[in-house]
Amino acid sequence: MTNKKLYLSRPSRLRALSLAVVVALAAAPLQQAAASAFQLKENSAKALGRAFAGSAAAPDDAAVVVNNPAAMSEVDRAIFQADVTGVQFSTKFSGSGTDALGRPLSGGNGGDGGVTKPIPALYYIMPLDDAWRLGFSVSAPYGFETDYDRGWVGRYSAYKSMFQSVDLTAAASYRFSDTLSFGASVVAQRTKAELTQAIDFGAILAAGGAPVPPQSQDGFGRVDGDDWGWGFGLGLLWKPTDQDRIGVNFHSQVVHKLSGNASFQVPAAVTAISPALGNAVFVDTPGKAGFTTPANATASWWHTFNDRFSLGADVGYTRWSTFNQLVVDYANPAQPSTVENFDWQDTWFGSVGMEYRFNPTWVLRGGFAVDGSPTQVSTRTPRVPDGTRRWVTVGLGYTPSDTMAFDLGYGHIFVNDAQISTRTATGNSLNGSYDSSGNLLGASAQFRF
Repeated sequence: MTNKKLYLSRPSRLRALSLAVVVALAAAPLQQAAASAFQLKENSAKALGRAFAGSAAAPDDAAVVVNNPAAMSEVDRAIFQADVTGVQFSTKFSGSGTDALGRPLSGGNGGDGGVTKPIPALYYIMPLDDAWRLGFSVSAPYGFETDYDRGWVGRYSAYKSMFQSVDLTAAASYRFSDTLSFGASVVAQRTKAELTQAIDFGAILAAGGAPVPPQSQDGFGRVDGDDWGWGFGLGLLWKPTDQDRIGVNFHSQVVHKLSGNASFQVPAAVTAISPALGNAVFVDTPGKAGFTTPANATASWWHTFNDRFSLGADVGYTRWSTFNQLVVDYANPAQPSTVENFDWQDTWFGSVGMEYRFNPTWVLRGGFAVDGSPTQVSTRTPRVPDGTRRWVTVGLGYTPSDTMAFDLGYGHIFVNDAQISTRTATGNSLNGSYDSSGNLLGASAQFRF
């Protein structure tokens, strides 16, 4: 885009460009949800130690309330379990960008955009009789956050991006026989999102014909929203032999209508040049956007060779392709509803893991997993610099008595370098790659009554 074209644009282009920026700002926190990086499996320190292999079939883990309610049928007395996993995620950008005039974007590389967060989970299972079990849990199936330094080269694409879902689950299981059990659950899910970024008002004014260059008048924008939604789960546990356990679990999609607010900081110099900015457009306004957390399914196998050694595997599927379009509705009549199209792909997760029991008190765990990403260069942004992930995990369990158990799990996540090539509504381009990795440390305490 040439200098001449910028300064000779009509005033109507200023309004259209302004609306495009608002749309991008409102849509982004939902866009970040549509990546497998937000699907949290970290709901059990015990399962973490074996890379979540056997998550729907391995014994003695109360996290089956959410991972496979049918497996609750194996519980012979009341269990309370508390888990917490610390997630340390690191992501560093290298690259550059240009503004609408083709000039280099100012600013640094954003520092480490990753954060460290705890992920707690609580479970309770109680037998009702020989066949029926009830279970309850609080867990977080989705969550992610990135946060970059102020003034970085990608500031027009992202500063802070936060997405989080919390599930309240009530489950029941029924044992048909010694070898077959069925389970079902009802889920209440609360989802919330927050996004901040810089806005290039210099580029917006230049597009409207003002003698102001891009990057000269930076503003700030923030959007947030939240909602409650309902879903369900179904599970099956089959024991074809005394040594083998096969579990299947399905979790439905959860439909949300996120409601929240968009707020903006517009420099006084910008409003003086164009009173519409900060008075008609880029004014604080409520907004709504539909978003659906995807359905997912898991198949698990667990084999006990002897009293010491067990081995298992997991295969998981997440239907991210259901998120292909986003419609944003604004309360401000000057900001019409807008449709954003996306191109996510379904993802697969696979893992193998083992347990070696030294004696009735101590057990060692280990595992390896591969987790795909639906993102690609054409849709990937600094908000979700996700790539295919490979997990290597270890764990240790201590059972001092038949009424309590304590577990630790550690995992390192290797993330493929993620290439990005983005362009904002104000003509700012960002090109480069991300070097990302993660560390997980989980702890669990289980009490039986």
